[in-house]
Amino acid sequence: MGKLKQLLPLADKSAIHHCIDAIVAAGIQDITVVIGPGHEETRNAVNGYPVRITVNGKAGSEMAESVRTGLSAATAACSAFLICLADHPLVSAATIRTLVEAHDRQPGLIVIPVYRGRRGHPCVFPADAVRKVFSGMNLREIVSADPSRVEYVEVDDEGVVLDMDTEDDYRAMIAKAGG
Repeated sequence: MGKLKQLLPLADKSAIHHCIDAIVAAGIQDITVVIGPGHEETRNAVNGYPVRITVNGKAGSEMAESVRTGLSAATAACSAFLICLADHPLVSAATIRTLVEAHDRQPGLIVIPVYRGRRGHPCVFPADAVRKVFSGMNLREIVSADPSRVEYVEVDDEGVVLDMDTEDDYRAMIAKAGG
């Protein structure tokens, strides 16, 4: 879109604030926010939130590089990682809790939300699975490598499939968010 999507306003707050608020409300306490180089506005926007910030120094890189950056900054004892995208800001805390509960029941599985037949975000990856990004794989390749290791969880939350890739997407999201 040519702008910092995470700072775009949705209703009463920015996209990244919607994301972090849902994560915190879901009970997640160890949160790492990955920002791009020169994104001091984003750093300032999350100042005061219970998050650690790390910088993906490779401008314009693929999402896998941001995942690698976030994993490198995470607590070594983490057994799983909830990978959330700032351009999916309308995911509810209840959905995040549902995904974490599914992981807790089957800790070796990758948990992916599904809304009306469409896969979405965020996803929960066991540590051993997500660390495959360090061998050059991206998340889609990790999921495809072992389909028997994936649990798809049906959720009643359109937010998991709503993302902001274009101005039209953003305008639609504004309408969904109520202003």
